[in-house]
Amino acid sequence: MWRQHIRRQRRMVMNITVYLGAHEGNDPIYKKAVEELGIWIADNGNRLVYGGSDEGLMAVIADTVLAHDGDVTGIEAQMFVDRGVAHHNLTQLVVVPNIVERRTRMIELGDVFIAFPGGTGTLEEISEVVSKICLDQLTQPCIFYNLNGFYDDMKAFLQHMIDAGFSTAERQHGIYFASNLTEIERVIAAHNA
Repeated sequence: MWRQHIRRQRRMVMNITVYLGAHEGNDPIYKKAVEELGIWIADNGNRLVYGGSDEGLMAVIADTVLAHDGDVTGIEAQMFVDRGVAHHNLTQLVVVPNIVERRTRMIELGDVFIAFPGGTGTLEEISEVVSKICLDQLTQPCIFYNLNGFYDDMKAFLQHMIDAGFSTAERQHGIYFASNLTEIERVIAAHNA
């Protein structure tokens, strides 16, 4: 245990910003994979930054990181606090006035951005990250967790933008697709090298 603690201290601690759904989806694989992601974040001594909800996959990842002695920062909009869906057992819960500020704070804190399978809110949040990367406003990696091909259409759409002359591979440098945790680790290592 002591040696593991020393190893953790030598690693670079990263804030892993994860965007994911306030629902669990209709396939148990999503919950299982998000638990594995949470364990990976905690066991590697990193911090989870997420949207601060206690519902769906958002609650699952936060609870998993906390159960494995990891730190979790939730960024929650006041409207969701008023609806009673904020997770109040986090390492830190930051309440912001609105969703725009929530997205901004999550980006400001992130060293790595991961879009787990989710709905329209997940799409909105990760789209801002993608846009900032293409505008050279962010240098951190943006990873679509392409579990079971969930983001195949997004990958094809980004390529279609290039093929149609509206984007370039150079502008999209920093946007990655990974189908499992091993690939996510490789992307982060290669990007930070």
